[in-house]
Amino acid sequence: MISYEPFWRTLKEKEISTYTLINKYNISSATINRMKQGGGISTMKIDDFCRILHCRVEDIILYYEEP
Repeated sequence: MISYEPFWRTLKEKEISTYTLINKYNISSATINRMKQGGGISTMKIDDFCRILHCRVEDIILYYEEP
């Protein structure tokens, strides 16, 4: 299962809000909402987040096995 927990932590560490992502970097609010609900996003969006946040993929998503 994919978790976006690292993404929210990275946003906080970089002091970037979802408002900034939406309004400055043109990330759609639908993408942010999908992530909040644990839905899927494209690898292109993950690439966008890595570029915007100057981070690695591991700082955006985490894979773990469900019990």
